[in-house]
Amino acid sequence: MGAGFGRTGTASLKAALELLGYGPCYHMSVVIAEPYRVRQWLEVGEGRSRDWDTVFTGFRSALDWPAAAYWRELAEHYPDAKVVLTVRDPQRWWDSVSATIFRSALAERQRLDFALEMRR
Repeated sequence: MGAGFGRTGTASLKAALELLGYGPCYHMSVVIAEPYRVRQWLEVGEGRSRDWDTVFTGFRSALDWPAAAYWRELAEHYPDAKVVLTVRDPQRWWDSVSATIFRSALAERQRLDFALEMRR
């Protein structure tokens, strides 16, 4: 399981894990592709569920957000799992996340704000 933030090589690590037979690998891209999973993570975040076996059904590994935020709990639940921490130079990470994840999130927020304004 991965304990590193997005933009620290998690997509490359996902590809490597799957090539080495540790796939499929759960990654933020799975949450984006399968939006029903957002509800699972909301339940986890709000303390209503920690059913890790259901969240990760069909997966042999996990990394990136949101799984990385729970690496301690996951390591306890899956005691034989190895934990991999991916890192990146902080300034290069900030530049990368600002140009990708943060930009995308801001654009989505602006679309939502616009849609709400149009309803008023």
